[in-house]
Amino acid sequence: MVPWANTAYSNVLYYEIEHNTAPKSQEHIILKEIKEDKIQRLVYARLYDVEKQSMYGISMHDYDEEGKIAHVETAEYASWDGKTWTLHDGVIYDVTNGESEHRMRFQTQVLPIETSPKQIVREQKKPEELTMKELRIQIKIMQTQFVNTNELQAELYQRVTVPMASLVFALIGVPLGLQPTRNSSSKGFAMSVIIIFLYYAVMTLSNAIARTGAIPPLIAVWIPNIIGLVAGFILMRRASR
Repeated sequence: MVPWANTAYSNVLYYEIEHNTAPKSQEHIILKEIKEDKIQRLVYARLYDVEKQSMYGISMHDYDEEGKIAHVETAEYASWDGKTWTLHDGVIYDVTNGESEHRMRFQTQVLPIETSPKQIVREQKKPEELTMKELRIQIKIMQTQFVNTNELQAELYQRVTVPMASLVFALIGVPLGLQPTRNSSSKGFAMSVIIIFLYYAVMTLSNAIARTGAIPPLIAVWIPNIIGLVAGFILMRRASR
């Protein structure tokens, strides 16, 4: 629900309020052809250049009925002639049991998508607009192209760690709220506010670290919760004395 709402908000802001109707150059273009909730074809491009109306670094995956890759095409670039996309300087692979069996080069070939440049740009989503399933798919695709996926991984893992923050706050808040006197309770409330502020400061910092890759995203996004859980257990132990 939240990713869908983010997408709707971005569309209203971008196309209705700001009146931005012209396509713009973008990186990491992903197009999906889905039938009966199963991916049939997936196209990835490293870059779309609006001035040249071309996509660069193309990779197209066709999937079989079991959801496994059956056919792969890669190309240096794809050009738009107003009606169709044409691939240039590419290679075709037939895949069986995860291994390439046949390989054939081509100079030009039609890219089997009917999406115009304007539609392509409009269909692209920001990481926060993707569902967890879409994030996993996009990470997997980009990793096959040796593209940095730290930002997407951080977004994916935060879909789990952020909801867990409520448990951390509860663990910290209970011992601070169970103070015997009014003054102690007031101090406990003030301490809770400070801890929550520090939690979000650490979360922002750890998210930035995850995106740079200094620490693996899976570890980095869990740092605030780990610190919060340790602090909560210490406070619970003190309160039980």
